[in-house]
Amino acid sequence: MHIHILGICGTFMGGIAALARAAGHTVTGCDSNVYPPMSTQLEALGIELIEGFGVEQLALQPDLYVVGNVVKRGMPLMEAILDAGLPYTSGPQWLGEQILQGKWVLAIAGTHGKTTTTGMLAWILEYAGLAPGFLIGGIPENFGISARLPQTPRQDPHSTSPFFVIEADEYDTAFFDKRSKFVHYRPRTAVLNNLEFDHADIFADLTAIETQFHHLVRTVPGQGRVIVNGKEASLQRVLDRGCWSETEFFAGSEHGWQVGTVYPDGFDVLLDGQAQGRLTWALMGEHNAHNALAAIAAARHVGVAPSVAIEALGQFANVKRRMEVKGCVNQITVYDDFAHHPTAIATTIAGLRAKVGQARILAVLEPRSNTMKLGTMKAALPASLAAADQVFCYGANLGWEPSEALAQLGDKAQSFNDIPALIQAITASAQAGDHILVMSNGGFAGIHDALLKALA
Repeated sequence: MHIHILGICGTFMGGIAALARAAGHTVTGCDSNVYPPMSTQLEALGIELIEGFGVEQLALQPDLYVVGNVVKRGMPLMEAILDAGLPYTSGPQWLGEQILQGKWVLAIAGTHGKTTTTGMLAWILEYAGLAPGFLIGGIPENFGISARLPQTPRQDPHSTSPFFVIEADEYDTAFFDKRSKFVHYRPRTAVLNNLEFDHADIFADLTAIETQFHHLVRTVPGQGRVIVNGKEASLQRVLDRGCWSETEFFAGSEHGWQVGTVYPDGFDVLLDGQAQGRLTWALMGEHNAHNALAAIAAARHVGVAPSVAIEALGQFANVKRRMEVKGCVNQITVYDDFAHHPTAIATTIAGLRAKVGQARILAVLEPRSNTMKLGTMKAALPASLAAADQVFCYGANLGWEPSEALAQLGDKAQSFNDIPALIQAITASAQAGDHILVMSNGGFAGIHDALLKALA
């Protein structure tokens, strides 16, 4: 079958493309403003990318159009598909019906940490020889790809792994299906990592998101397991609305999974107060420790011993764009991170602060998500950035003025509407020993490489 993917360069839809190609389909796709790492991954797979959403793409005559949630009514190609009555479906629905059907799905949901935790869990299962399939909203360094079909398990070379690990996003499915993506996945193991308000462009309030999480819980079978962050009152409210599966908690009580003694290079893992092993690794921050607990708990549900999971995480190399070091020039280190919500920004800076001590942190932020552009979270930004020594904000194309929102940070915060001016200000301020933390959920006009060049 030939499928043509609209919005192919998003991390999720790019993963769909990789899975469809591996399943033997002919795959083409279109998008606008493409950028790495997904564009690079698709090109490496030999998938043809077409810029824009022009009606001329009907000439490809695919058997099916798979529509990403970036697609809106009024786009010429989508209008032509509707007018001609051509077959189309959403990415999540195609995935659920064509790839996940009959699999033991392990789904990772939450406002923060989905990509990292999904990468951790996939790596644990891989390390244990279970050879899972996966679809992750980023590229784990241990795999070098964001998605693959289930492989041959080490324990049974004549079979295909029944396991599929997926990042379960609460964002809506498509313009014609406003349910959260994750309702299509029907997991047997579901991790609810955390939950707070986000996606102000599609959700009115936190209660609306809690409803979607409740819908996810409703799809988990009675013999399945829901693994929940016990520190989150919002997730307890989700469970209070009904849960028909086994539940297991981490981080929030003396029962379940806990972080024990913390060391400079890791921590002890506890289950019901009993030591399961010491995790030694290079990741930073309490949030990553909680991500690890969730992944260890989920892996245990499919039979991976905690000791094996801990050993695996000791070799976990993180995900691209999660505190990824892009380079070091003249003793100045430049990082790339996906953080774009105030909570994620605060935890990312805290993690880096724990690593670098009193060294200066220069935070460079592009408020690019739909929620950020609406200004819904702007009041929380100063507190989230307070631990940085200097703050540089790129404020072009926002519906609010970042200099006003960051005014309480005083002289240590600056905002710019021009990338060259932003780079000039950062390089003028930077000095040996500094750590420049760039945070955006987009390409940020290639600022990382530009900074390294300017600093040289």
